[in-house]
Amino acid sequence: MNFEMQKANLLSENINSFIKYVRCNYENNNSFPLNRDKVYQIKLLTEEYKFQIIADELQRINQFSWDAKYTHYLVNQFQQGMDIIDEYVRNHYDELFIFAARVYTLRTLSQAFTWSKTIFS
Repeated sequence: MNFEMQKANLLSENINSFIKYVRCNYENNNSFPLNRDKVYQIKLLTEEYKFQIIADELQRINQFSWDAKYTHYLVNQFQQGMDIIDEYVRNHYDELFIFAARVYTLRTLSQAFTWSKTIFS
């Protein structure tokens, strides 16, 4: 399997797990003392920037072959939403610290595509 395909599939899996994590933390209010309104804002941002659609499309197009142009388009769309969520988590770190590691992981995975695009183009 192509290395770029593996990176895209890994990013897709992590986006899906982030969506589930946000949803789980919003619905289960007893795990950590989080501000439910701020978690709901992250949930709304993931829906507004269509993270679920991006994750599904990344997995679909990279399942059997590598489509560089469309993958980079989807990753750029994802990064736009992730920039907003990252800033929101940093501004409300005291209440949303639990999301910081996942946001960092997603940003690092998506930046791997930006780096490879500049190297190989």
